[in-house]
Amino acid sequence: MGHDWMQYLDELMEFLDKHDPNRKFSFKGELRTKFQSLRSEFQDGFIMDVLGSEVENVHDWVKLFKEELEEAKRELKIRGALFSKEFKSFLENPLHHLRKKLFNYTYDLLRNKISIDGFLRVARAAITTSLRTNMRTLYQNWVVISILRNLADYGIRIVYPEYGYLLLERSGRQRIGVIPPNCIVHVQGKGYLSLFIEVPRPLSWENTDDLKRIWKLYVALRPDILIYREKVLNILDLNRDPPILRPNVIIECKELDDWYMRIRDVRGPFARPLSAEEWRSRWIRGLWDGLAEILGVSREEAKEEFKKKAIRLHETKVVELYREFYKPDLMYLVSRALVTRDVIRELKSYKIKVIDDVGFDKDKLRPLVDDIVNNILANNKKEAKKSMNKRLREVFSMLREYGIEVDEEELMSVILEYVVSTRDSFIRYLRKYVE
Repeated sequence: MGHDWMQYLDELMEFLDKHDPNRKFSFKGELRTKFQSLRSEFQDGFIMDVLGSEVENVHDWVKLFKEELEEAKRELKIRGALFSKEFKSFLENPLHHLRKKLFNYTYDLLRNKISIDGFLRVARAAITTSLRTNMRTLYQNWVVISILRNLADYGIRIVYPEYGYLLLERSGRQRIGVIPPNCIVHVQGKGYLSLFIEVPRPLSWENTDDLKRIWKLYVALRPDILIYREKVLNILDLNRDPPILRPNVIIECKELDDWYMRIRDVRGPFARPLSAEEWRSRWIRGLWDGLAEILGVSREEAKEEFKKKAIRLHETKVVELYREFYKPDLMYLVSRALVTRDVIRELKSYKIKVIDDVGFDKDKLRPLVDDIVNNILANNKKEAKKSMNKRLREVFSMLREYGIEVDEEELMSVILEYVVSTRDSFIRYLRKYVE
């Protein structure tokens, strides 16, 4: 740890002792400008001392992300993207955003309410957490945008939201007790894909404390991206165990070089407030089974681990737990950096496909997109054909009730003639159906 920021702090303290001994901070004119300059130098010096070269990486990442977004606006014909307030501030000026995280701690230090050691402890945690969170969000959002850009080669139309912006945040979107998508696209000739980012999150159900307690279980089991192969406007279903629709695809994004060496405390899913409805106990049994599977122990041994109400899992085990719990048709892990062959083999044993060394190259996500289109959307056609054949059988059955016997070719010919003869009403009906 260097000491440049402490030199800036000494200058700032000397200035305040001379011009503001009571620490009211009510400067005007040149004194105000001088104070703000000294404060910024101190904060910037502290940020650079703590984060070092990572700050330079931030600016490179932000530049690449913005370039990707501009390309997406052109290719997807959207006006832009909506971000959380936190992430938007970070994108606009990363260094200024980190300065804001130091605001309260800086004034506490200047008023001698906390010591230098106290400032170092809380301020370092604040800017490190902010940086890590926003870098993770940036890469996750980059993956979403890059997937959509690759899908554009198949011919897509964004059908939700309808106002020309891509939703890349979830704030306030679950207050009415539903979990809506971030984006729904129609892939030409193949069907719909619904994308959900970082769900499920807690719901705001005003009078249902019970549901709030239930939803805490999901906090630690929140994959980065869930994808469904149809138009899905709400994945919450309290009649299911667990109470969300099973995703067809899960994509987990890793931005750090050493992500697979890191350890996370998992508490939420295994905390112990459950005792009411039967589905809760069935759900928690499924969680224990999934955890026991990835740890290679019995369910009872897994429970013993949670007498501390938390368990420390390597990131690879958390990813495997997602796979065991949600059971998607496809699961991918997208890593910005290279991943060791041992980790890739381990994840592969859980049917998790790894795409590593991606960096910010959208073309490296092409195999993932092709897989979704060819193996997930392909099933849409099969399902649609089954549905159409079932509907045709229903129509023929109805016609026989009226004593009408026609073959399929005759029926289609009559339907087409009817469509032409009732063009206006048919167009109105079709538009309503498409919408």
